Amino acid sequence: MAPTPAYALIATDLDGTLLRGDDTVSDRSLAALARVARAGARHLVVTGRPAPRVRSLLAGLGRADLAVCGQGAQLYDAASGRLVWSVRLDRELAEAALGKIEAEVGQVHAAVDQDGVNGLTLIEPGYLMPRPTLPAVRVARRDDLWRAPISKVLLRHATLTDDELAAVARAAVGSLATVTMSGPGTVELQPHGVTKATGLALAAERLGVGPEQALAFGDMPNDIPMFDWAGHGVAMANAHPELKAVADEITRSNEDDGIAVVLEKIFRPADRLTG
Repeated sequence: MAPTPAYALIATDLDGTLLRGDDTVSDRSLAALARVARAGARHLVVTGRPAPRVRSLLAGLGRADLAVCGQGAQLYDAASGRLVWSVRLDRELAEAALGKIEAEVGQVHAAVDQDGVNGLTLIEPGYLMPRPTLPAVRVARRDDLWRAPISKVLLRHATLTDDELAAVARAAVGSLATVTMSGPGTVELQPHGVTKATGLALAAERLGVGPEQALAFGDMPNDIPMFDWAGHGVAMANAHPELKAVADEITRSNEDDGIAVVLEKIFRPADRLTG
């Protein structure tokens, strides 16, 4: 009987991790994920992107499956095209949090991801999308950001670095929201207590998998809770120093097939999970 691989669940971030800079997944990474599937393990995308921004990507990965989206606030079932669960960010709390941050650092520019499988990303005047490939709708004024339920708020500042803005935001908002930094130019407010770890834990429970059976890949500080939860955390070579500091392992960059390098060692062609 073939040996059972050490991990039954592979959790991967998208931007800066599984995806290359042009939003594609390399053939080598796709082949490595196919090995995972043949072994009987599950691949779970765990991303800051909202559900509407992952549908086409999941299709490109070759299977309809679950995805943890919106920094853990959403579990999206690609097979049915619906949200299994969704945690909204209270819009009054979001406005109050923005006010507290601006009281400390002056004007910030904001965007929101609307809740739901067809939710839009709305951006106020002055906000620049960190990734031009992501679609967004510009609104005339900040009040327009709150016209429908939201899952999170994205923030940018004209002069502060991401690390500086995130630090100020955490100190200012307290328990109004959870502050994360998920990529260059991407400081976010999400529902208090919600992280990638909380979303991943709920998804794993649904799949009957414990944390010790989970292998997680990431590149930014918002992946730290996921690494804390999973049995083994692998940071990309391009990862933020805060994530590298808590990682169990560091692999090659997202442009250099870092995920595939690790998976090829664990999931050899003869591997199969046994019941």
